Amino acid sequence: MQTALASLARQYGVYLVAGTLPILAEDGRAYAASLVYGPDGTRLGRYDKIHLFDVDVEDGTGRYRESTHTHPGSGLTLVDTPFGRLGLAVCYDVRFPELFRALAEAGATLIALPAAFTEPTGDAHWDILVRARAIENQCYLLAAGQQGQHANGRRTWGHSMVVNPWGRVVAQLPQGEGVVSAQIDSAEMARIRDRLPALKHRRLT
Repeated sequence: MQTALASLARQYGVYLVAGTLPILAEDGRAYAASLVYGPDGTRLGRYDKIHLFDVDVEDGTGRYRESTHTHPGSGLTLVDTPFGRLGLAVCYDVRFPELFRALAEAGATLIALPAAFTEPTGDAHWDILVRARAIENQCYLLAAGQQGQHANGRRTWGHSMVVNPWGRVVAQLPQGEGVVSAQIDSAEMARIRDRLPALKHRRLT
């Protein structure tokens, strides 16, 4: 899979964030890894999901225990691109604002968030959480949501979106397969950070 992803990035000359892929951990479980490839096919970064989804949900599955088969990661991952400094997070991470603040403090202006939110949690929280993380950190959130009915009966929410630093959803695909496309306006981000310098006003560390 990694070889194929590198080839796709090189073939189309794009920066490709692919997440998540299972990569074997030391204890026999797998890391849920989000990988970044550059336009030449080089792997530029790897983020292993930190926060694991051990949750009871009112859906067809009911009980989720991601830690049974997934090893938690540790540490931040950021990748410099021509569009800005890209931070990485995955799915359940979006409920932990301290991770996103740490990425912003490390210079992230874009954060990629591949996710597979369950239908009930997505319906209730996906939009507001993604927008809140963008507003708090005055950066772009690139949130790719897996959607549909899975073989095991689980349903995921979808609603892939791009959210700007003001919290506006500038592009969205509610359901189905497709492409979400948006312009990254670095000048607008700078204006927002200059006029409302919340990141500089923090007093708690």
